[in-house]
Amino acid sequence: MATAQEDPNKTNPYAFKPYQPVEGEEYMNPAQLEHFRKILRGWKSQLMEEVDRTLHHMQNDAANFPDPTDRATQESEFSLELRTRDRERKLIKKIDEALERIETADYGFCETCGVEIGLRRLEARPTATQCIDCKTLDELREKQMG
Repeated sequence: MATAQEDPNKTNPYAFKPYQPVEGEEYMNPAQLEHFRKILRGWKSQLMEEVDRTLHHMQNDAANFPDPTDRATQESEFSLELRTRDRERKLIKKIDEALERIETADYGFCETCGVEIGLRRLEARPTATQCIDCKTLDELREKQMG
């Protein structure tokens, strides 16, 4: 069994060694794509483990407490856990979409303007679909409209 020390992606998908590009290296070459594929798969694996853990926790800890306060506390805890898992479910969908973009050679390029998103931005947010400039403009528009 691998320990967290042997496999840092097992406990933290962001505990990876940053990709060091070689001078003149083509952007989103096979080595870079594999780097991001590993990050995304590790992240997804961690999230899926959390889903399983929640399912087991809710099955094993569900009790019909006679005291209404205890019952309300348990329902509140379960509700919070389910909201968290729902956010993670949406994140898993984004991870799957990013993995699909890797397979179709669209990964790493802004869906709005087509420029390179950049290795460091993708390492910070592997599901990013926009370059920092387009994302900033979108956020400004959203702020003005809201």
